[in-house]
Amino acid sequence: MTLFRLDASILPATSSSRALADIVEAEWTAARPGSTVVRRDLAASPVPATVWQNAVTAGFTPEADRTDAQREAQALAKTFADELVDAEALLFAVPLYNYGVSQHFKTWFDVAYADERINPTGTALRGKPATLVTVLGGNYGPGTPKEGWDHATPWIRRVLEDVWGLDLRVVERPFTLVGANPALEEFADLAASLKETAEDAARTAGREIAEAA
Repeated sequence: MTLFRLDASILPATSSSRALADIVEAEWTAARPGSTVVRRDLAASPVPATVWQNAVTAGFTPEADRTDAQREAQALAKTFADELVDAEALLFAVPLYNYGVSQHFKTWFDVAYADERINPTGTALRGKPATLVTVLGGNYGPGTPKEGWDHATPWIRRVLEDVWGLDLRVVERPFTLVGANPALEEFADLAASLKETAEDAARTAGREIAEAA
């Protein structure tokens, strides 16, 4: 069996999202020994923004008239879709950056979405078990001063759950900048508790997607 894992953190060495995703992956591997993990690291291999334009416009262009860039973009969209379709379970590790969706993840999604198997006319991913790991430097939950400033997680959930139809679990860890930002030191105990809760949720999610695959 295969687990597809996507990482979008731009700071691999210190990434909190990668650390949580490692926990999910470890649980998957323990439950599915001998399985394969297919990885796509969007920091190591970012997708150029122009690829999506070329992939989309290729669909409106007669095959004989397509440019090399359009053909390459279509091939990359197929590769992205293949990785998703061929896996039994999916794992996405996507941090919140500047209150919105990581440009790396958004560009990857747009290109993958250009493949007809997972675009609005029909998704080959419906019902597939998946986990979204997301981390937030601050805390944007109910009652916080910046409640509602997380504009990434709702959108990601929308496209993964409602557009692609994935059987999705979400593991979220707020306050990852506690310890790095002196202004947040008063939240050290809360941040430690939230970290522990997120790690427990990651273990549960890893076991669940392994069972559901």
